[in-house]
This record gives sequence, structure tokens and C-alpha cells, in this order.
Amino acid sequence: MFHSYKHILWDWNGTLLDDCALCVSVLNGLLSENGRPKLSLETYKAHFGFPVIDFYAYLGIKTDPENFKAVSQRFIAQYESRWLKECQLQPKVPELLKQLTAHGLSHSILSAAHQDALEKGTSHFGIKPLLKNLLGTDNIFAEGKIHRAELWMEHSEWPKEAILMVGDTLHDYEVAQAIGIDCILLASGHCNRSRLEATGLRVFENIEDLLKHL
Repeated sequence: MFHSYKHILWDWNGTLLDDCALCVSVLNGLLSENGRPKLSLETYKAHFGFPVIDFYAYLGIKTDPENFKAVSQRFIAQYESRWLKECQLQPKVPELLKQLTAHGLSHSILSAAHQDALEKGTSHFGIKPLLKNLLGTDNIFAEGKIHRAELWMEHSEWPKEAILMVGDTLHDYEVAQAIGIDCILLASGHCNRSRLEATGLRVFENIEDLLKHL
């Protein structure tokens, strides 16, 4: 299924990095601090999306500029204190990247995460040598990544038809649409399978499922 592509644009959080449970844990701490009820993993995956400010509004967290900045800073501080200890790559990520590289494909990561986090994480988990570009953000507000993708496409060495996006959220589908590339989605991250299938795209259960289709 990859024979027509030369480059894969991977999402990071939820796609390559298994951090959904941690995000729910940190978020539930913030909800408690804001006097809001906690949410389950299932509820999170049924409603999470970008920009994150809209998701916070759905949860009943005040999203005026001052409070949203404070909540965002609190989330990032809690997440960054825990993620390298508690999170792992999704199963079979290094194996899949290596096999695709052997088939002549190259890889980049496009993420709403901060650039420093991408540098640190890919080094920590030993996959940075397999990646051509790390395309992160310079802020903590998780606004989305369409603009970053558009800037990258302006200077891409590959034509649109040679690039594949692999992600785990509806926003990854939106990014792919915005820059005119193909996309497949994984149901092992931050959105549930039914939401992903509603896009009409091909949805795989997880990285291991994707690996079977090489």
C-alpha cells in the first residue's frame, strides 16, 4: 500500500507516541482544580479535537485569554514532568519505520507539540536518526498544525502525490486536506474509531495492524 509514496508525514502524540492515557490523567487533574467532573478515556476520545481551546470550552473550562494561558501552562508543566517516565512509543514503531526506510521511504514528524519536545522525545526513544524533519510548534496552545504544514509543503522536495500523512485525529485529516496529500488514520490514539471512519479514510487499529499491510 506504500508503493506509490516516497515520504511519510507522521503525527507524534497518539500516533507514534502512546500518550493518550497520560493526557487524560493530566486533564482530569486540571478539571478537578477548576471544579469540573473528571472524564473517562472513552469520553475523551469521543470529543477531543483541535484547536484545544474548543475542547476545553466543551469541558466547561473558562477559555478567556488569561485562564486559557494559565490552564495551558499547567497542563504542559504536568505533562512534561511525567511523559518521558510514563509513556512509550506505540508498539512496533521502530520496526515499521525501519522497514519502510528499507523500502525507500523517508519520514518526518508534523506535530502540534513544541519543537523542543519533539527533539527530546525522538532522541529519548532512539528514532531520531530515522527521521528527516521534525516539524513542531513554538507555543503551548495546541492551536493546530495546518499553517506549519503549508509552510513545509512550499519547500518540500516531494510532489503532493508522493507524500502520505499518518495520524490519529480528525485534525490530521484536515491537515492532509489542506495541503492536498493522502492520509490514513490510526484508532489507537486520541480519537475513537467511529469518528475517524466518518471521514471516509482508511482506518487501521494501530501501528501493528499497519505493519501487517506492508
